[in-house]
Amino acid sequence: MILDELAASTRKRIEKEKEIIPFETLRDQAEAAAAAECEALKKKDRSEIKVDRYEFAFEKALSKNGLSIISEVKKASPSKGIIAEDFPYVKIASEYEEAGADAISCLTEPERFRGSDEYLKEIVKKVKLPVLRKDFTVDKYMIYQAKLMGASAVLLIAAILTDKEMQDFYETADGLGLSCLFEAHDAEEVRRCLDAGARIVGVNNRNLKDFTVDINNSIRLRDMVPQDRIFVSESGMMVPEDVIRLRKNGTDAVLIGEMLMRSSDRKGLIAKLKAE
Repeated sequence: MILDELAASTRKRIEKEKEIIPFETLRDQAEAAAAAECEALKKKDRSEIKVDRYEFAFEKALSKNGLSIISEVKKASPSKGIIAEDFPYVKIASEYEEAGADAISCLTEPERFRGSDEYLKEIVKKVKLPVLRKDFTVDKYMIYQAKLMGASAVLLIAAILTDKEMQDFYETADGLGLSCLFEAHDAEEVRRCLDAGARIVGVNNRNLKDFTVDINNSIRLRDMVPQDRIFVSESGMMVPEDVIRLRKNGTDAVLIGEMLMRSSDRKGLIAKLKAE
């Protein structure tokens, strides 16, 4: 199963990275960065901050009226191979921002998605939008990494995590001021995400076991997520009409990768999706 392979390969990658920067060192650095962020926020007007202590910019971006768009910076995928031979990732992210996207998703998984931590770090320096670290979070170490990279959110995939891991990772991220996009593929996983305390629930329309796609997956599962949580439809949207259907079904935000990456006019496409 592709998802299991990706999770296993990520675990190996993180163990190697721990040999370079030990867990405790990285944790202390991330917690220090979070503490500095808290101090900075004390000096600002906190009237618009939804959650105590931190801004949680990713959640704020998805809580706006209307459909929010998370635009993905993505070079490749296991199912499609190379999507963008020419990959000026900072320029792409800037185009998304200029076009009115609400947030950015950046792949950092290096093997099957050809992502990189450096992509995210550089994008964060150049754009003001909140950035999701799109990776297979299997260790708290990755959450501390995300904080230090400048990410605003991390991805927690229910299919590769136990209930205890989801709860633990959520609490760790929350304590650092990072939002968690909990990802589910079916009704049982949606229930598990909600039980773990998810404020943002994403339903992946791509089956990560065989990579088939069905946007009706989001439509079927929408009613399971309470209105006081943010509901995100992820992946598989190939034409604007897909996004229109999801908007009509009460979806709060959509995460779009391939459709945008393959577009010759990304700015125009985002403008069209926002205007529909």
